[in-house]
Amino acid sequence: MMSSKALGLSASLRAATFTPKILRNQAVLRNIVQRRTVQTTSYPASKATEILNQQRLRRPSSPHFTIYQPQLTWIPSIFNRITGVGLSVLLYGFSLAYLVAPGTFDSVHVVEFVAGLPDAVKLAGKTILAAPFAFHSLNGIRHLAWDMGKFMTVKGCYNTIYAVLGGTVASTLALVFYM
Repeated sequence: MMSSKALGLSASLRAATFTPKILRNQAVLRNIVQRRTVQTTSYPASKATEILNQQRLRRPSSPHFTIYQPQLTWIPSIFNRITGVGLSVLLYGFSLAYLVAPGTFDSVHVVEFVAGLPDAVKLAGKTILAAPFAFHSLNGIRHLAWDMGKFMTVKGCYNTIYAVLGGTVASTLALVFYM
């Protein structure tokens, strides 16, 4: 008679095939009971937040961006977001003010108010409005070029940053002094 080992059956397969069913069930139960090494404790739901906070305190923190050297590639990205938020706040703020008090914020009253300001305040105000507008607009064109697959190399990225910065200065000066 040929042995099951000679047939190439592994030990676990031999045990599963040739061991009586009642003994197999007991062996499986014994393995499950023996392998369970994790103890569980039942807590009320209110304790979950406290346990989670304790776990968070023991986690390692990931590196913050302050440990990295600032690069010319991510500085314009930050300023693009800042100028976008600033311009949006200005637009929505003025729109809401016009809706709330249309007689106060219509174009006639705004022009009269600005005309009464000193020239230095007008110049500063125009610069404060023109610089973020010019930068955000030109950087938006740069991003559209990236969407078309242009200037995707490191050299192209740096060249477009310099072009945006130069264009921002030229556009700001043109908007401040010729508009």
